[in-house]
Amino acid sequence: MRLVWVMAVVAGLTSAQAVLAQKPAPQAEAPPAAGNQPAPAQPPPAPAQASQPESYAYRPEGRRDPFLSLVGAGTETRSTSRKGEGPSGMTVSEISVRGVMQSRGAVVAMIQGPDNKTYLVHQGDKLLDGTIKTITPQGLIVTQEVNDPLSLVKQREIRKLLRSLEDAKE
Repeated sequence: MRLVWVMAVVAGLTSAQAVLAQKPAPQAEAPPAAGNQPAPAQPPPAPAQASQPESYAYRPEGRRDPFLSLVGAGTETRSTSRKGEGPSGMTVSEISVRGVMQSRGAVVAMIQGPDNKTYLVHQGDKLLDGTIKTITPQGLIVTQEVNDPLSLVKQREIRKLLRSLEDAKE
């Protein structure tokens, strides 16, 4: 009985169809032949073979694979989304101010990136997630774009002080 039910489930039959499939079909009795010869034995009906389960293959069709881990996915996509070299490819949190100087009447800042290289930036220069709003003798004021859909504020000001001022602050 259990084997019939499993085969019915695999075949996609309802329970009523499975019960009907379990009962043997009534066989019509052959009229007795002339003489006492027994009727030729009919071969028993072949049992329905259970179909082999197919191996599973995920077809994404525009969706993400639910079996891939979401942990750590942010670092992989961010490294590929870098737009440029230098300060335009760095986030506000990755830079530190190394110095501020005056050049040709304008104030210029020296910043150090995660690659330990020093870059000169001016007011209005773009970073990956913000823009340098003002350069003061104490450091930078950066307008950072907030990438949080739940936040009402879409921009915030970040103050990046000279490294020596940050150390004195702590």
